[in-house]
Amino acid sequence: MNGDKNLNTLIRNLKLELHKGEYAFVNLPPDGEIPVNEGIAFFREEEGITMITRKEKADEKGWEYTFVAAWITLKVHSSLEAVGLTARVSNALADEGISCNAFAANFYDHIFIPYRDSSKAMMVLSKLKYQF
Repeated sequence: MNGDKNLNTLIRNLKLELHKGEYAFVNLPPDGEIPVNEGIAFFREEEGITMITRKEKADEKGWEYTFVAAWITLKVHSSLEAVGLTARVSNALADEGISCNAFAANFYDHIFIPYRDSSKAMMVLSKLKYQF
């Protein structure tokens, strides 16, 4: 099933899920083995592999990380071809001085924001559907 492409529909139906806990962006070597069962998301770049995992897992394994985040899932089934959803979300957060790192998957978009800003971000994003 393909997701919705209409930005107004997506924003109007947007539900937010703030996942419990802290999430770490871990640096793994570019030629290293990917610990698939330990991660939530991975991205391979020339310089290395970025893995997002639970912070306590990174601490337990002794993995270095560069960012501790809260994870919010945008619970509306958006098409990967939808235009503007992550832009609307990131702009709303930017207006409040909150950084936003987006990750698109087949069913939902996921954003990672500084952990300390999680409550404020949820408040900002919950107001989006009323800003037409």
